[in-house]
Amino acid sequence: MKITAIRVALIAAVLSAALSGCASVSADVQASNQGGDWQGARTYTLARTPLQDASADHTQYEAMVRAELEKYGFADTFGQGAHYLLSIAYDTRLATIGVEAGDCTGDNCGGSAHASFSWFGHRSYHHALTLRFFDKADGHELYKVSATSEDHDADPLHAIPYLVKSALAQFPFDGHPDWRVKLRADETGGEPRVVSVKPLQP
Repeated sequence: MKITAIRVALIAAVLSAALSGCASVSADVQASNQGGDWQGARTYTLARTPLQDASADHTQYEAMVRAELEKYGFADTFGQGAHYLLSIAYDTRLATIGVEAGDCTGDNCGGSAHASFSWFGHRSYHHALTLRFFDKADGHELYKVSATSEDHDADPLHAIPYLVKSALAQFPFDGHPDWRVKLRADETGGEPRVVSVKPLQP
């Protein structure tokens, strides 16, 4: 009876932690530096798609990216003599899991089956932010960085501050293509704080 009570308590604790969320957030970052000369003028202008022009949310994403880039000496010249062209892409979608049957035979085995992931009724969402720097003169891509994370919140505005902070936790991410950035939420509602930035080992 005592063992059963302990098991129930442990399960309850695990479920409580999973469902209530945590102040700590981690994001995976991938970076590719194609030889950008970051010692020169750090001026840029934004490249938008028509859909982004019509999106109020995208305006907020851009403001957060601008604020972080200013910390590295970048300035948005709004098209006037900019050295770089900056593209911002953001996506939120239901996370999926794959299920593969190793002993599957017949016509119904066309590959892994995928389904949206749900943890006791809480759907999981995959958020991704990609920043791409191009040489404005010739259009050559100089730098690309992507940050991804998962949570149970479908609202893009909830995840974007963490992704912007992660993608620009250090600029540029040199010496390694894959990184893990850990962040902590601000209890007063301010911007999240970067706790650690570490390369991921293959």
